[in-house]
Amino acid sequence: MGFVMTCLAFPALKRAGVVAAAVLLVACATLVAAQPAVAKYASIVVDVETGRVLHEENADTRNYPASLTKIMTLYMLFDALERGEVALDTRFPVSQRAAGQAPSKLGLKPGESIRAEDAIMALVTKSANDVATVVAEALGETEYKFALDMTKRARALGMRRTTFRNASGLPNRRQLSTARDMSVLGRRIMADFPQFYHYFSRTSFKYNGRTYGNHNNLLGHYSGADGIKTGYTRASGFNLVASVERDGRRILGVVFGGRTSKSRDRHMVSLLDRGFVRVASIPSRDQLVATAAEAARVAERIDARNPFKNAGSAPPIAQGDFDPAAELAAAASVTQMAEEALARSGPWKIQVGAFKNPDSARTLAETAHDKLEDLGEGLSVIVDRLSGKGLYRARLGGIETEEEARFACRVLERRRLDCLAVAPGDSKLARN
Repeated sequence: MGFVMTCLAFPALKRAGVVAAAVLLVACATLVAAQPAVAKYASIVVDVETGRVLHEENADTRNYPASLTKIMTLYMLFDALERGEVALDTRFPVSQRAAGQAPSKLGLKPGESIRAEDAIMALVTKSANDVATVVAEALGETEYKFALDMTKRARALGMRRTTFRNASGLPNRRQLSTARDMSVLGRRIMADFPQFYHYFSRTSFKYNGRTYGNHNNLLGHYSGADGIKTGYTRASGFNLVASVERDGRRILGVVFGGRTSKSRDRHMVSLLDRGFVRVASIPSRDQLVATAAEAARVAERIDARNPFKNAGSAPPIAQGDFDPAAELAAAASVTQMAEEALARSGPWKIQVGAFKNPDSARTLAETAHDKLEDLGEGLSVIVDRLSGKGLYRARLGGIETEEEARFACRVLERRRLDCLAVAPGDSKLARN
């Protein structure tokens, strides 16, 4: 600690002598370089089927992805396999540059080659950096060009805050991603390449007489876990993307910046446990489709069984006859069920304006809802009267967390709408 204070006093010591100051400068630079990087914590949990966010914290903070990068490398390889550009038995040559990559690695030698399927399993289990470069050079000629392609594809997938500079995740200051972007990638690799997703569940991989274990410790130890990838560098901390399926519902969690692999795993388990509690209250797409189908059947029965549908008036209905009004009420009830199933009930709101005219407030709130696109799904338009002020506030309600509310505001501000996150429990509100 005393030496650090000496470094801070460097300007004063410089006046004491040029040589002494130069020696101290070198020593201070060495000390600074040796300081461990502080990884930024971030996390998100999503319902894979609907995309609904079940938890998030710092989900849009840019961090070092480390070997989570290899999920994108595998996405590119799966795409090449699906397009027929390569096959599972295609052999990729090993360059001197690939062989020289830092561990973790298989220890491939220049001039050797590796099958595409073996490359997949080496990336999933051993997280082999030499293999990542082999794949990059096979698909993109150079790793630099391949990284540009990775970034371009990531943006096309909706990963707007992700930039790749290599295929492995080895340290690079400009290689950055976010928990939200990694959740997007995790969902897309499952949806776009279901025929290859099973590789992420492999707990071990044999190559050249050696067996390599998967670094994802949730496999085989957490009920329903079946993928997908870990990552670590000193700058990133311990990262993990994990997918779990139980009782037909799948959720995906992302953690950046764990202090140790064990504490990261414990934290992920806690997040996933809470995620399954929350997802139980969210209807699946199958449930929503079934509800909509029932509404359609009711409408068909009304149309088919009402003998007076084209008449100007209808005679009284006798006991036991078909009652269109009752059927219409049933249809309305089913429709309301579907709407309520989609509605979100979080305690946070966002406010986009205040007006003397309630219709103006409602119009702006609806505009904000439209501008949020998918982010606005399930949010309710609210017009609140500000007591004693004669103003009506334009708001959207049902947001689960402060982070989600602030993110929605950032989206609206980029689209030229003022926005303010509103905490739960605003006692001054009077519903209009």
